[in-house]
Parts: sequence; C-alpha cells; structure tokens
Amino acid sequence: MIDPEDPDSELWLPIEPPQDGEAQTPSAAKRRGGGRGKPSGDGYSADQIQVLEGLEPVRRRPGMYIGDTDVAGLHHLVNEIIDNSVDEALAGECNEIEVRLGADGSCAVTDNGRGIPVDIHQQTGRPALEVVMTKLHAGGKFGGGGYKVSGGLHGVGLSVVNALSERVEVVVFREGRIHRQEYRRGLPTTELLSERDRRGSRRGTLVRFWPDPLIFKNTQTFRTETVANRLRELAFLNKRVHFRLIDERPEPNFELNFYFEGGIEAFVRFLNRGKGAVQGKPMYVEREVEGNTVELAVQYNDTFTEHVLAYANNINTVEGGSHLTGFRAALTASLNRYARKAAILKEGDQNLSGDDVREGLTAVLSVKLQEPQFEGQTKTKLGNSEMAGQVTAVVSEALGQYLEENPGDAKRIVEKSLTAARARAAAVRARELVQRKSLLESATLPGKLADCSERDPDLCEIFIVEGDSAGGTAKGGRDRRYQAILPLRGKILNVEKAREDKILQHEEIRNLITALGTGVGDRFDLAKLRYGRVVLMADADEDGSHIRTLLLTFFWRHLQAVILDGHLFIAQPPLFRVERGKQVRWCYSEEEFRAAVKEMGERSKVQRYKGLGEMTAEQLWDTTLDPERRVLLKVEVEDAIRADDIFERLMGVAVEPRKRFIQAHAKTVRNLDI
Repeated sequence: MIDPEDPDSELWLPIEPPQDGEAQTPSAAKRRGGGRGKPSGDGYSADQIQVLEGLEPVRRRPGMYIGDTDVAGLHHLVNEIIDNSVDEALAGECNEIEVRLGADGSCAVTDNGRGIPVDIHQQTGRPALEVVMTKLHAGGKFGGGGYKVSGGLHGVGLSVVNALSERVEVVVFREGRIHRQEYRRGLPTTELLSERDRRGSRRGTLVRFWPDPLIFKNTQTFRTETVANRLRELAFLNKRVHFRLIDERPEPNFELNFYFEGGIEAFVRFLNRGKGAVQGKPMYVEREVEGNTVELAVQYNDTFTEHVLAYANNINTVEGGSHLTGFRAALTASLNRYARKAAILKEGDQNLSGDDVREGLTAVLSVKLQEPQFEGQTKTKLGNSEMAGQVTAVVSEALGQYLEENPGDAKRIVEKSLTAARARAAAVRARELVQRKSLLESATLPGKLADCSERDPDLCEIFIVEGDSAGGTAKGGRDRRYQAILPLRGKILNVEKAREDKILQHEEIRNLITALGTGVGDRFDLAKLRYGRVVLMADADEDGSHIRTLLLTFFWRHLQAVILDGHLFIAQPPLFRVERGKQVRWCYSEEEFRAAVKEMGERSKVQRYKGLGEMTAEQLWDTTLDPERRVLLKVEVEDAIRADDIFERLMGVAVEPRKRFIQAHAKTVRNLDI
C-alpha cells in the first residue's frame, strides 16, 4: 500500500532509465537506491529550475504572445497598440487615431482618448503608466470600471510591445500636462517626466516603438497595405471615428484617411462592389440587449459564394462562435417563414437549408459585449452562450420586418435561395459519386494519379502537374517512395463562376478531390488529407499562370483549410539553363539569368524553358523535385478579406472590376488570361 506520509513509499521514488534490460518498476528503482531527496544521477535538480521575472518570459518565448517573429508578428505589435486606442473609442472617449510609420524604422500610434493614467498605483507604489508598460496582465480591462467594452482583455498588449522593442517612447497628455517616459527592451530608462502643456488642454496617448532586431528577423518590413487594411476595417466597425495612416518612409511616403459615417452598412457595400447586388440597399439593424450591442448589415449579390464576417469587440472571430450561430439560425428561419407566408414555398415543399440561404450572401455581424469569452489568446472564436439567443432575437425581428417592407427584394432573395436548393440537390448526387471513389484504387483513377508507396501523410507530397507531357516527365523524375504525380488535362473549371453541382461534374476536379482524400463541402475532413504537401506545378508561361490561378481559386473556395493549415505550395521550375563547358547554372528569374550570362560570358549556351515537358526527367528532379535543391513557395493568407476581393475581382462574373484592375496594374500584372 502506498503511504504519502512515508518517505520510503514507492509513490515518491524517482523513475530512472532501466539498466541491462531491467524492467522499469518503482521497486526496481528503489533497489538501486532511489528515494525522495536523493540525487538520481541525471543532473536535474532544483538548480535547473528557472523563474523568469517581469517581461523576460515574453522575450524568451515571443511566439506565445505574438505568433511568430516574422512579418506577421511585427504587425501584431502594431495591432496591439491600435487596439488599445480603439478601446478608448469604444468607451466613447476617442474619435481620432493616427498611425505613423517612421523613416527610422519606428511605428507611432496616437489617439485623443483619456490618456494612460500616470498617478501612483497603490499596489506597486509606481506610476500607473510604468505598471501598464512593465507588468503582464495589468490594465483597466478587468472589471475596474475603466472600460465597459474592450477588445484587449488580457492586459498584455502594451507590456508585450515594450518587451519586444529595442526602444519605446510613451507620451501622455492629461489634465493640461505632458508626461513622458522611455523604455529599452522592457525596462524603464527614465523616470516619469512631467511638464505643463503650453498648447492647452490636449489629451490622449502616443506610443512610439522600434522593434528589437534581437527578436525579429527583419525590423524594416512594416507593410503599408497591411496596416491600411486593418485601419480601414476598424473604420468600418467604428463609425464616425477618424483613422489616419502616415507613411514617412521614402517609399511610398503618403497619407491615407479612413472615416465612414455608415459603419458596417458601408462595409457591406464595399465588400459587394462590382458583384451585382440583389437588394437595393443593405438591411441594417443595431440594437442593445441586456447591455450588449448587436449590429448587422446584410446584402445579397449575384455570386455563388458566402462572405460573412463576424466580429466581437472589433476582433474578427474567424472561427465564428455563438454570435454567428445565432445569426445563421435566424437567417434560415426568417427566410423560410417569409417564403411560406408569401406562398413561394408550397405545402409539401422542403424548407430551404442554411447552405441555400447563404449562397451569394454578404454580411457583417458586429457584437459589443461587456464580458466576452474568447477561446485562448488568439481570440478566434466567441464562446458566450447568451449571445446566440440575443443575436437570434434581434435578427429575426429585424429581418422579418425588412422582408415585409421590401417584398421585391424579399422575393429575389428567396428565389435565389430556391435556385441554390435545386443546385444543392444536384451537387449532393455529384458529391456522392466523388466520395464513392476508393482512395486505395488510385491506379484506376481517370486522372492518371501515379501514387507514392509511403502511407504516412506527413511524409508524402503530391505534385499537381499541367498536362500529360509534363506529367510523364514528372513521373520519370520523382522519388516514387513519397512523391505522387497527378497530371491535369488542360484548364480546370473556373469555380468562381460555377455552383457546386457544376464543379463536381468537372472530371479533373473530381479526380483532384478523390486523390487528396479530404472530400468536399459538408463532408470535408482535413484529417483525411493523404499528402502533407500539395504542390502546384505549372509551366512558366501565360497558360501555366492561368492554370495555377484557377487551381488557387478552387483551393481557396472549396478546400480553404488545406491552405490555412499550411499544406499548399507552388513549385518554382527554372526559366533558363546557362551552360559553358562543364559549368551549368539554372536560373529561376530574369535577374538570375542576366547575372549568370554576365558571369559566364556571352559565349555561354542558353536554353529557355517555357514548359516542364521540355526538360528531361533528370533535369526536373535536379531543379524542381529534389527537396535538397528545389524552391517551393508556401501559400499563406495574410488578409482573408483582401484574398476574397482578389479572387472575386480577377475570376468572378463581373467584367468591369477585372478590367479596371488590369488597367490600373498594367505594368505589374502579367499572365492574366480573362
């Protein structure tokens, strides 16, 4: 029997590695002299236990707080400071926010809010500003009355930025005085200095930081477009708040201003531009329920895709949550109720499904709540169960009223949903045909899949190759153990212009879905993906570029999780082969080609490769397939809204937006076949 009070009890014995084949048991460990407080011989003792103080945990493990130390992590710092200013706007204390990207590599965020408190914090005996800057989980968002609604809930934003910056300057304008303090790598380098504000009674906070080169791979990569897209989004979500972006760097050196009186209603119009709106104007509602605010804008368009953005306290909850669940339930029920009442759906007709009523839907749902419960620091899913019922009640009443008052729009929406229902029934039959394909019988696939022998998906990769000729070369050059080849005949269907039933009737798409093994639609399961890497490999010409774009459109619209989980790549076959004697140089760009010719001389032999089929199997292995030498571009999504816009503009039904885009980018956009 184990006695926790007995120091010789087996419960307390350390476990040591077995010796000479001895079975590892507590009794065996005891016979070798193990016991509580006795050294085990492995060098692990109390001396190895470290306690990280202050902000040291952030510097030691920055990925826990900002995701990574690359470009995304760098912009995470910017967003943390911006979000603090937006919280002031949510409190009704701020209507101007400015972001300035300095030529010296700094980023400064200024607002006209109340200013961070500077009086002495009783618990620590230090100025409140210093506490906020140097202590994790310190702030006014824990129910102390400073903020009714807030997006920054964990009190780590400013302190994390401070910890990961080489230098930080904070200036606070409060009660006719200016307060300043500087920090270096999380520690204050000056005392809090204060002076009279000779310019009057300004108020607000300025935070300027220089990212630490010891933490970030490149501190000079603030992207104007990334910051601008976030400020535009926030301006839509916070109507009548003025956001300004000033880029002082030599390139591009300009100013952008964002201000929207219409809020998310203007956001929906922005998202729907050029798509052929079904409604005359968006349906809009804003109501307060038990201290929480529900705001929604809805407008249908002529496309086949759903585009719904859900926010909680200005945070884009990309995984949805209770608020999105409530909206979808109310939308489906309201449209079915109206369709029955208006006799568009007859007795005996099946109800419209959620998928039916969401085809061509663009909506922005924004909720503001006092005690949001997010899943983790990433805040990608809202967990407040009460929001489902509150959103359902608000949407049901508002949408029911809208449909009654706008019968023309209501009829067009219901008829569009009925058309989607008929297409869905056809898609179910097509999907079942795809699902019935045995993944183990790859040799019989019409797509001529040459599978690999390895069965561990993490070790496998599939190359989706343009044409039978290139496919044959790739099959000859691959490593059969872990590399599979799927040749495609010609260009696949542009899925941006087709419903699911038409998509699943397309033979090449069916072959692709079957080969990957994930299924599609409501049967999609990423866990069944048969290859850890899915590589698009097309020719370096206009047709190859178009085929690659068509495939990217298909993955983004129907297998998006493959992209988001980091499984999709683009191969980079060489453009030129430069040879002189026994010296051979493969060139993957025009710049590399010119440098190679200059180095090897004008007498060198040059071969231009436009098609993969022009290479031998050995050459394709050396340049494009060999993991030791190849170059693969990983497909990543930095801004989902921007990605949606690009696919809709370049591949959608509407011609004018595509035409304007090409005219505007004629010098930089190549290989677009429209």
